[in-house]
Amino acid sequence: MTDDTFIPRSSGARIGVRLLLINPRFPESFWSFRWALQKVLTGKRALNPPLGLATLAALCPPTWRVEIVDENVDPVPLDPAVDLVGVCGMAVQFERQRELLEYYRGRGLPVVAGGSFASLCPERFVRLADSVVAGEAENIWVEFCRDFESGAPQALYHETGTVDLQKSPTPRFDLLKLDRYTSVAMQFSRGCPFRCDFCDIIVMFGRQPRTKSMEQIERELDVLRAQEVRSVFFVDDNLIGNKKLAKQLLRYLIEYQARHNYAFRFGTEASINLADDKEMLELARAANFGWVFIGIESPDEESLKETNKTQNMKRDLLGAIRTIYAHGIDVLAGFIVGFDNDTLETFDKQDRFITRSGIQVAMVGLLTALPRTPLYERLQKEGRLIKESAHGDNTKLGTNFLPKRMSYDAMVQNYRRLYRRLFSDRGIAQRIRNKARHIEPGPAEDYPLREQFAMVRKLWWHGVLVGGPRRWFYFLFSLVTSRPRVWPQVFLDWIVGLSMRDYVRRHFMPERIVGQRRVQGAVDALQRFCIADLRRGALEFVSSLGQRGATLHIWLRGEIGREFFQTAGKRLDKMLRNSSATLTLSIDALHIEQREQLARLLARLAPYGDRVSVWLGEQLRPLISIDSSVFHLLLAPQQRAALAPTCR
Repeated sequence: MTDDTFIPRSSGARIGVRLLLINPRFPESFWSFRWALQKVLTGKRALNPPLGLATLAALCPPTWRVEIVDENVDPVPLDPAVDLVGVCGMAVQFERQRELLEYYRGRGLPVVAGGSFASLCPERFVRLADSVVAGEAENIWVEFCRDFESGAPQALYHETGTVDLQKSPTPRFDLLKLDRYTSVAMQFSRGCPFRCDFCDIIVMFGRQPRTKSMEQIERELDVLRAQEVRSVFFVDDNLIGNKKLAKQLLRYLIEYQARHNYAFRFGTEASINLADDKEMLELARAANFGWVFIGIESPDEESLKETNKTQNMKRDLLGAIRTIYAHGIDVLAGFIVGFDNDTLETFDKQDRFITRSGIQVAMVGLLTALPRTPLYERLQKEGRLIKESAHGDNTKLGTNFLPKRMSYDAMVQNYRRLYRRLFSDRGIAQRIRNKARHIEPGPAEDYPLREQFAMVRKLWWHGVLVGGPRRWFYFLFSLVTSRPRVWPQVFLDWIVGLSMRDYVRRHFMPERIVGQRRVQGAVDALQRFCIADLRRGALEFVSSLGQRGATLHIWLRGEIGREFFQTAGKRLDKMLRNSSATLTLSIDALHIEQREQLARLLARLAPYGDRVSVWLGEQLRPLISIDSSVFHLLLAPQQRAALAPTCR
């Protein structure tokens, strides 16, 4: 580091380091609930803000000036006036995290990498960042800040001890745009007492849960209440990992809620043994917990035994879920297929169990081996890992190892079919009916009554009506077979069910050939209207069909005729709406007066932004703004080259 890194006072003292913290954009997944956010919960951009970065900001020296940019709700700045850039990330965010680190480092800015994936695999970041912060940050981030101020930061900071959570500061919630999220994350504990062999939680946080004090929780709730937050998600990996302390928390939350007119509605993650503790359930309901995410994984006892999921064994899983429902708490759940015990019949078992349980938010994933976990080490020894395969998102059509009792291709195809059944109109309605028989009304919704009516209206208009008579029938069927007092839950389940269905439709359908036809149709139409631009080289189209499906790459190299902008919006919208094709816009040059036309085109393509990549020439970047929270903004020439089709 040089002295130019710091901003001196008039006295010459080095203070006021300008720090930019970035949470990279997530690739779309089931967890995005994009349809719900775009069509029903308008005004919201993402589910939860980056709690880790807010905590990191609170750990900075008081003289530092910190800005947090969550690329899921705001574009990243391309030329920030800062002294240091920090980029966090989970495994699923690694590619974007890498792109951002390389971009800012290439512009001469010091960069520091952190987050859960850097904690698991710091070796993946040593060439990408000037410094890597691996592990819980409360101690080592303070050390990094001190070293950075002195001009001698280390290449790696690795927490190897046990962090005392009672020394963790109140996160800088004031640096987040909380109104853009459906709920806000808080954390009470870290660590989980169980030993599931596919899970990386105990690798990072250990098996002895550590907790914050009630005073810390009160300070955080006070800050959120002052910012009019109403929905809070305790992101603990297992809130009841230490039942005694969890009950202390719940009793405190009941007392806090009573003092503040039940200001919050809570959700959390817990293990299935929550259902065994009647007192815990009663406390959770009294504290205003409305939902809980549970890792059920499999209804097959042998698969649970194989993965050491002992807390789920020797119990009536279906009865446990219904017990939780009976206390007015909805159940969201994770399921896994791909254990060595699993066969193609496992998909039918999962389908039957999920349907009978009524779980609408059923996140079924193909088993994925995460680095450093016992599962990863075992499969590595057995030579079953697939090299260079991604392992960040287990809800994609693929995984990173070879299954034992079924072929890889058959596993993927049956995974696709399972989701098609679960999120058919009939599948959504069946689960609603089965849940409605057992669930009691939970806490009141966080939205004012007027907004709730507006959401139901949008659900009907954008979700039910467009589905045709078949969906009308199942929607009305789910209402008439449910008690009116649980209709709010019925509406919510249709919102999340249709949102997940929308993702399945766009990402899980076998549409490579359909996509190719749609792309070729768009190219043919555009070529008919843009002959002059094509002849003089101002415009070029290149399409291809690869492993990832159909792609279209459009180059804009100068002033483009108005015919392109008049035609492109309609044709590209149709292509993206009716296929899983991807689009890359490379804008190397553009007449300055055509910025408004480009903006209208991008607004038309925004609903498909996860499949639209945009490259801007260096000279255009100060003049044209591309929202990287909507589109994949390419930051380096090699990124565009990697996306460019190789055949015409």
